[in-house]
Amino acid sequence: MRAAAISTPRLDKMPGMFFSANPKDLKETDHPFLEDKTQKRRPRTFGMDMKAYLRFMMPHLESGMKPSKSKDILSADEVMQWSQSLEKLLANRTGQDVFGNFLKSEFSEENIEFWLACEDYKKTESNLLHSKAEDIYKVFVHSDAAKQINIDFHTRESTAKKIKSPTPTCFDEAQKVIYNLMEKDSYPRFLKSDIYLNLLNELQASSLK
Repeated sequence: MRAAAISTPRLDKMPGMFFSANPKDLKETDHPFLEDKTQKRRPRTFGMDMKAYLRFMMPHLESGMKPSKSKDILSADEVMQWSQSLEKLLANRTGQDVFGNFLKSEFSEENIEFWLACEDYKKTESNLLHSKAEDIYKVFVHSDAAKQINIDFHTRESTAKKIKSPTPTCFDEAQKVIYNLMEKDSYPRFLKSDIYLNLLNELQASSLK
């Protein structure tokens, strides 16, 4: 069985994603998620653009190049594992990208952006916690946030109090709510979507060549 080789997108280069290679960049760089919500966002028509998307995801398949032996190899088995749990999907960087594109098509990409922002925040140096916590709160949690996440009033108020004396875990409650929302709502639809099934079918077909 041969695996198809692709270049796994770097999260710090992914459109709309929060990750920054250097935590100091948060204050110094204009991030896409800071854009006004009113400028949101016309999704790609995945039905029409699926072939182009797969060409982007699997350039070696389209070009006829032989799979490389680099670390950035995506196999059909790996993509099948994404269907086992949302945890397995989000543990894979390419899985994050593919799922993020699906959420964008449903106008709910703020959920994975917030989840990724929280994961990044937990690794933040202590002297930068306060400024980064404020930024995440303003962008995703505040009642007037540009990319407001769907959390209950209690969680929103609790998070607002926690960021006044920020710790690496002050967004954990809100992050869990959003994870559960994605797990119960978006994730099952993702597994039935063209964006997932076509990718899996292309990889399975290529492994038989």
